[in-house]
Amino acid sequence: MASESGESNMDREMILADFQACTGIDNIAEAITLLELNNWDLVAAINGVIPQENGILQSNFSNEASMYGPPSQSEAADAAAGGAVPPPSSSSSSSSPPSSSASAFCPSISSSRHIVERQPRMLNFRVEYRQRSVELVLEEGSTVGEIKQILETELGVPESKMQLKGWKSGDVSDSTVLRSLHLPRNNSLYVLTPEIAATASTSKNSALQESLNQNFLLVISHREAQRDYSLNFPGSRTIQEVKRNISDLTNIPVRHQQWEGWPASASDDSMTLAVSGISYPCHHLSVCRRSSPANSQEPTEECADVHMVSDSEGDDFEDASEFGVDDSEMFGMGSSTCRKSPMMPENSENEADALLHFTAEFSSRYGEAHPMFFIGSLEAAAQEAFYGKARDRKLLAIYLHNDDSVLSNVFCSQMMCADSIVSYLSQNFITWAWDVTKEANKARLLTMCTRHFGSVVTQTVRTYKTDQFPLLLIVMGKRTSNEVLNVIQGNTTVDELMMRLMGAMEIFTAQQQEDIKDEDEREARETVKREQDEAYRLSLEADRKKREAQEKEEAELVRLEQMRKEQEEEKEAIRLSLEQALPPEPEEDSGEQISKLRIRTPSGEFLERRFLGSCKLQVLFDFVASKGYPFEEFKLLTTFPRRNITQLDPGSTLLEAKLFPQETLFLEAKE
Repeated sequence: MASESGESNMDREMILADFQACTGIDNIAEAITLLELNNWDLVAAINGVIPQENGILQSNFSNEASMYGPPSQSEAADAAAGGAVPPPSSSSSSSSPPSSSASAFCPSISSSRHIVERQPRMLNFRVEYRQRSVELVLEEGSTVGEIKQILETELGVPESKMQLKGWKSGDVSDSTVLRSLHLPRNNSLYVLTPEIAATASTSKNSALQESLNQNFLLVISHREAQRDYSLNFPGSRTIQEVKRNISDLTNIPVRHQQWEGWPASASDDSMTLAVSGISYPCHHLSVCRRSSPANSQEPTEECADVHMVSDSEGDDFEDASEFGVDDSEMFGMGSSTCRKSPMMPENSENEADALLHFTAEFSSRYGEAHPMFFIGSLEAAAQEAFYGKARDRKLLAIYLHNDDSVLSNVFCSQMMCADSIVSYLSQNFITWAWDVTKEANKARLLTMCTRHFGSVVTQTVRTYKTDQFPLLLIVMGKRTSNEVLNVIQGNTTVDELMMRLMGAMEIFTAQQQEDIKDEDEREARETVKREQDEAYRLSLEADRKKREAQEKEEAELVRLEQMRKEQEEEKEAIRLSLEQALPPEPEEDSGEQISKLRIRTPSGEFLERRFLGSCKLQVLFDFVASKGYPFEEFKLLTTFPRRNITQLDPGSTLLEAKLFPQETLFLEAKE
């Protein structure tokens, strides 16, 4: 059995290589899907991709292809639809080595011209607009703008006011080539014209637009696991996107999903939920893994409502089980018993230590490319995010992890570690994380949330079930309280996560601009007040110095006046003492030699007195000093010849100084 399985895998590898060589399809997943849809019938798969003039290959080419095995029931049906049936191979041909025919497969096509030159692949579009429906067929080399030009002619709607929605890859530009979108052969689109008001006749389209904005609750039962998932999807989400999300949850690749419960109108995976005909607001579905193509049987009439497989071109993943890899390993959802340690230890005393452990474990599981988690308490993270200057504030992203949720590994590996998400969170958010797998850690988180955000946020977190984790809470700080702008659940996509982060950032930016304006105005007022206070302080200081200078000057004047008075009193005392010490003035008829002196003062007055000729010059000096002209300040001069008497010896007599019998002298202040 092992050898047969090995030979089967080798055959498929050769078929895959030949199919890619002939069709030019480089995407392995796309090539495998196309081959599986044709039960690995190479001829049928090529006919499905390369349109022929007669719908099939030439008969001799079919003979070569028959070497790969007899056709199955589905091959017979495909061949019948195409107009020919490949002949069955004989036992000898089936036992011949497939490699020989495979190696000659494509060269024979080119050299013998068995296949007509490859024609452009045609794509079918069904476009809904209000009450109208337009069918289009275009080459895959056309652009989105060309579709709009055709619709402008058909619908009468200006191209500039037209929004073409329903693309699997989200919004696209007018210059996008259809081939680059990897579209299936049949596609459903719809036109929105927000700038053109709908009339009464367009109420149907208004209802469609309203449905696109509604949220549908899909209750999906996974039959093998006996587990139900309750998932909310917007009406604009396509069936293909829903199946991809279920693939993440159940590890069943999209092309292997077998569905029950889709309405008959949901015939195209590119249809949106709004137009698929499902029940609103809640619709029940079930899914299981369909059996392998080799063992599958044609569906009976009883299973006519089963939606078997989505469009193959929308499946981005190969079936890992075919290559010996378990699906859970592909999606990073291995058994929890393989984990070395929990994300966060239970009952950790220090929040910083717990977050260090969380960061290390997160890096070991999902790699180093992840958001930079804040190491510290939730209060410290809030302080860092909310309470700096308005220009430096950021949003707070609180990531709540739960290992018991099947969404955790997908969310961490594909969302939190996406380069765009990591970069955006690092630039605009303070990211704080906590693990709520353990009840003790969850209780501790709820206590912190109550303290910092209030009981409403705590109750909101408490109501989320394990399957809805992980959660990403976006918190914005306000003047009086903190507000939770958004709670992002684990069942999201990278694009949706980025859009919700950007939406929160827009709200925060508007609030931040107001805070910056208020802060600038407050700082301007405080600056003016500081300048006024400084000017007032300087004025008081100047007044104080002026007052001190004035007081000092007054004190100095008082001191000088006091000194002057003391000096005058001292001079007066000296004068009085000198006046009292003078010998009495002699009489003219005393019979002694009398010298009569006349002294002119600086004020022009004259002092006259008689002295004995034998009197010393000192007596003359004392007389002059007793009249207020001390010897130290004034000098006594004769008129002619001019002599300075004060320079003479005070002990000499008037006779010796030739001041006899009379003389006129004058006083002059010393320099």
